[in-house]
Amino acid sequence: MKTTNIIYWITTGLFAFFMLGSAIPDILVMPDAVQGFKEIGMPAYLIPLVGWAKLFGVIGILVPGFPRIREWAYAGLMIDVLGAIYSIAMSGKPPVMWAPIFVIPLVGFISYTYYHKRALRVMTVA
Repeated sequence: MKTTNIIYWITTGLFAFFMLGSAIPDILVMPDAVQGFKEIGMPAYLIPLVGWAKLFGVIGILVPGFPRIREWAYAGLMIDVLGAIYSIAMSGKPPVMWAPIFVIPLVGFISYTYYHKRALRVMTVA
């Protein structure tokens, strides 16, 4: 149980850190975020919407006691990051620009898997 908790919290913390790190520039509509959206052909007016959605998703995976919200938060964050990777790849950028980003959904997947392992153990013990 202890190893499961450690892996869960490390990966969840990293996933939240990655997603929050990309949400803040979007919420503040920073020039780098605007440039990134322009490069993949997305309209700038979506930037704050995406940023706030990421922020609420991070809150959703960190706040305990709301399993359905957590499920949707994981889904939304994974759709966001996988969509970003796809958009960057389809915009013609070389794999060196988008392949390393696959670390983020991998960490999110591990976090999600260990979230369910923890929940299963709690249900089994109770």
